Amino acid sequence: MPKIKVNDINIYYEIHGEGFPLVMIMGLTGTANFWSPFLIEGLSKHFQIIIFDNRGAGRTDKPDIDYTIKMMADDTAGLIEALNIERAHVLGLSMGGMIAQELVLNYPEKVEKLILCGTHCGGYRSVFPPVETTDFLAGKLTKTHEEWIEKEMPFLYPEEFIKNNPEFIEGRKKGYLKTPLPDKSRERSILAVGRFNAGRRLKKITKSTLVLHGKKDLLCPYQNAEILATNIPNAKLVLFDNIGHDLFSPEPEKVNKTIIDFLK
Repeated sequence: MPKIKVNDINIYYEIHGEGFPLVMIMGLTGTANFWSPFLIEGLSKHFQIIIFDNRGAGRTDKPDIDYTIKMMADDTAGLIEALNIERAHVLGLSMGGMIAQELVLNYPEKVEKLILCGTHCGGYRSVFPPVETTDFLAGKLTKTHEEWIEKEMPFLYPEEFIKNNPEFIEGRKKGYLKTPLPDKSRERSILAVGRFNAGRRLKKITKSTLVLHGKKDLLCPYQNAEILATNIPNAKLVLFDNIGHDLFSPEPEKVNKTIIDFLK
């Protein structure tokens, strides 16, 4: 399992496929394992896919310091450089989309095209979920990691999808339990998300950008995608009617095709 030294941490990463690089940045509490296998399999036929664990998550180091989105963008830029990649497409999901925004704003020379999935720009321009949702994310409504995972599923997937795909949902729960996020790391990541604000800087993003969002997203309301697409000069917006926060599982063929068509 490869790791590479970047800044003050060792980052766990994986490479799949060949072609022009596509760096994929996972969201809060997630690891490289959380990407849909169908997504990775489909995209790796066209691109060299780089997935990794953010600082504080999975097999990457978890320094005992406060985290910021800028810090994690620096990590991503450092990983790209350490892998001798001159330029890459960048896709970010949820918190990973915030990291991707910070990356393209601070290291535009490293980004070819940008894909923002289920994310927001932070600050007063963003549309936030109810307080109960943020309390859940912070672990205030659950006592154990197992209980947290159990209650997270309705936030990630529409009710009908959960009902019709019990084996998939059980598999996701088991996957999450394999790589639990330490409480301190989760708290630090949540604080980093809370401090993030790219709203006034969105107009400085000049890269061709695809904004993807599920209209049934309970963690990050889809109106955030409309805000991003309106304020990023070269942005295209695609909304999916029957998808929640996990964009890549309910209708994988449709989402994969949208991504490939944009990057090609």
